[in-house]
Amino acid sequence: MILAIESSCDDSSVAIMKASDFSLIHYEKISQEKEHAKYGGVVPELAARLHTAALPAVILRAKEHFSALKAIAVTNEPGLSVSLLPGIVAAKALSTALNLPLISVNHLVGHIYSLFLSEPIKLPLGVLLVSGGHTMILGISENGVISVLGATSDDSFGESFDKSAKMLGLGYPGGPQIQNLALKGDDRAYDFSLPLKGTKRLEYSFSGLKNQVRLACLELENSRIPYSVIPRLDRGISSENSKIPSKNSRIPSKNSRISSQQKANIAASFERVACLHIIDRLKLAFSSQKWARFGVVGGASANLRLRSMLESFCASYDCELLFAPLEYCSDNAVMIARAAVTKYHNKDFCGSLEMHPRSSLENLKII
Repeated sequence: MILAIESSCDDSSVAIMKASDFSLIHYEKISQEKEHAKYGGVVPELAARLHTAALPAVILRAKEHFSALKAIAVTNEPGLSVSLLPGIVAAKALSTALNLPLISVNHLVGHIYSLFLSEPIKLPLGVLLVSGGHTMILGISENGVISVLGATSDDSFGESFDKSAKMLGLGYPGGPQIQNLALKGDDRAYDFSLPLKGTKRLEYSFSGLKNQVRLACLELENSRIPYSVIPRLDRGISSENSKIPSKNSRIPSKNSRISSQQKANIAASFERVACLHIIDRLKLAFSSQKWARFGVVGGASANLRLRSMLESFCASYDCELLFAPLEYCSDNAVMIARAAVTKYHNKDFCGSLEMHPRSSLENLKII
């Protein structure tokens, strides 16, 4: 069995997986959402303190399986440095105490393996990774080498949901809040422009869409800025000539005068265009790539509208669509354990475990 630890952001998680058949023997995850919600987002220092308090107790609750362990795995990249550290320290302590080898796991590779938690990985494969920190299109060759085909140039898909939810005075995390509110709204109430429409650059950009949400909120709060001056980025109108306020301009207040229905309309319109942006860029990727199967991973892949649109999209290309189970979309130690099983069979152990808060997937081999 392999024990895996995940603490790259704000979830403390431990899992034990049987290396021979991928059986999940033990799993526990402690979320910090309630603690961070009062601040409207993850506070790194707070996350670190909560990891330090939670991980020893979570690990000890798996003590009955210690005698059967063959290795200790831990996320060491990428992530918040102050969050990665408690997990790495715990893994090193266990490795020393139990005299077991260490396995380092890239958090994003773990997300890829979330598509194959109980079976061997199937390659070649196209992957869309959408989370709070990343939005990228990956190509994985038959021999397991990753190519980053496109990524976001600013905000991630999940981050844009969190920030839009905050502007609407909703709770954290923003993804579920926006999704639930959007069900009550008119997704055509606001004609938000589609980012990068017509461009041939394979990349994502959500900052402009997020700004359109901000301006829509400001107009409804009796701002002097009319919604009609929102920049049409796809038509080449520059912010210099569009009278868009500077970054220092005020954002919608928490005590918003926006009605519940108006918020729902903004949420629905935003969600529709954000998901359309994902599909629009995928069309560009599929124009040059031929995938028999395509996987979607990351916490933001739990969005139901996005899933529905991806199902229709992949069906039109006769491409098998793979999703991670909903309970394992967000950060978890099960996916880290699954990635570690492959490294265990390859005897890919690490002598000195180093932390890499920022790392690239480009040319990384995962099998």
